[in-house]
Amino acid sequence: MTSTRISLETGRDWLIRLVTSETFIYVAKRVLQALLTLFLASALSFFIIQLAPGDYVDTLRQNPKISPERIEEIKRQFGLDKSWPEQFWLWLWRILTKGDFGTSFIYQRSVASLLWERVPATLLLAIASLIVTWAIAIPLGIFAAVNQNKLSDRLLQVISYAGQGFPSFITALALLVLAQITSPLFPVGSMTSINHSELTWFGKILDVGWHMILPTIALSITSFAGLQRITRGELLDVLRQDYIQTARAKGLPENRVIYVHALRNAVNPLITLLGFELAGLLNGAFIAEFFFNWPGLGRLTLQALQAQDLYLLMASLVMGAVLLIAGNLIADLMLKAADPRIRLENLN
Repeated sequence: MTSTRISLETGRDWLIRLVTSETFIYVAKRVLQALLTLFLASALSFFIIQLAPGDYVDTLRQNPKISPERIEEIKRQFGLDKSWPEQFWLWLWRILTKGDFGTSFIYQRSVASLLWERVPATLLLAIASLIVTWAIAIPLGIFAAVNQNKLSDRLLQVISYAGQGFPSFITALALLVLAQITSPLFPVGSMTSINHSELTWFGKILDVGWHMILPTIALSITSFAGLQRITRGELLDVLRQDYIQTARAKGLPENRVIYVHALRNAVNPLITLLGFELAGLLNGAFIAEFFFNWPGLGRLTLQALQAQDLYLLMASLVMGAVLLIAGNLIADLMLKAADPRIRLENLN
């Protein structure tokens, strides 16, 4: 009994420390803010969508095989016979009470199941692009800062300016031309090969990775160019600080000065940019998914928009907003982990 009581008291104390910790309170506040943001964003998106002329059943009226009675039945089935506010509140109420985002008009399937299939593909592409971007841009930014105004630095500046100047769709088109010239070296279309189901588990991973090469490059080029320039600028600013000059005067090795003292302080602004980078990659993923036929959230949203599939389009927009909010929250927590001196309440 005594050991059980001690373990219960220990668990209670741990729970109290967790609930009263700065990180927990910050995350709870951000989640509440996110719920309000999602509500306002979904309401605004819903009414903007409704301002577009016509709706899904207007396309059905063009089919002479569908009777007016059937069209009216479809409108009642999906709630399209109600006013805009009624449609929005019914949709929102189903989400809150049943977790039901509605049924897709064009797929005749649960919207939640469609999102469950497509969101992982978009996240896979965005995260892969994020890893590639940071793995290349950070070392090159450090190299450029260390070799300031040398030929290598000037060459990297030219590359970064050129990369930022190219729109994402131009980059995607150029990569499609490259894929055509080098065919069948780089596969284009979908995220798997025809014989994907026959491969081993390792072969399936390689197959998906091979299909990701061109979309990942298309997403990474613009992000890499900007991040490399920012890394260079931040590190140069830190290297001019007095404490860096003092460290050098004490005879510390140059590598230690750069990679331990300078880089540790230069990396904080880069972590802050992580949330914005993820937001940009998710937006850019729409273009990459369209050009490379990648089965992600971007293509699903575009199809829903073209067909005026109201509930699918709304759920796709809300899911995109959730991913952006989550990305910014993760960036803030990473910034706190990298520099314990930072108070989360000052990041609001």
